[in-house]
Amino acid sequence: MAGFVAYYRVSTDRQGRSGLGLDAQRAAVASFMVSRGELSAEFVEVESGRKNDRPQLASALEQCRRQRATLVIAKLDRLARNVAFVASPMESGVEFVAVDNPHADKLMLHMLSAFAEHEQRQISVRTKAALAAAQARGVKLGGPNPAAAAARGRATLEVQEAPTRAKALPIIQRMRGEGASLRAIIAVLETEGVPPLRGRAWHPETVRKMLISRSL
Repeated sequence: MAGFVAYYRVSTDRQGRSGLGLDAQRAAVASFMVSRGELSAEFVEVESGRKNDRPQLASALEQCRRQRATLVIAKLDRLARNVAFVASPMESGVEFVAVDNPHADKLMLHMLSAFAEHEQRQISVRTKAALAAAQARGVKLGGPNPAAAAARGRATLEVQEAPTRAKALPIIQRMRGEGASLRAIIAVLETEGVPPLRGRAWHPETVRKMLISRSL
């Protein structure tokens, strides 16, 4: 037996569920495989590139060993930005190819992974330095309270919308009481020159929500 086994990695559960990044990797591998037949298996890992515990990669390598297949990855950094970790599959006896550099030999792959690891470390150093400098300037670090920020946003929006609601609600309630449709109400609001509550135009759903909120 022979053939190709694909290994894909995405960084988080959210990316794994949404397909973010995964579709691009699959497309790259599919393009590589056009003249090489079909994949015999695919393995998808969902975790951080800094973690060396890769159960799906281990399964992919075992599959390759069993059928003497070649492991295919879309980009070298899909394995990890770590020279020792990239060396592991190479030393396992399994052939593997990175689609973004399919003609690279083992020495070049070591060099590319070394550069990737170095860049990752530099990014970490620059980030820590920037945070330290910000703290020295008295900048308060840490994310805002999401719930508090959302509450402030709603309060600001309510203040901004208050004048429009004051003009629109009497018309909406009166016409709805007379049995008018939502679109008929919108037509009168536009004729009366009442600006839309949000966006560039009135929508039936906006009018309906205003009626519901008023009745609560």
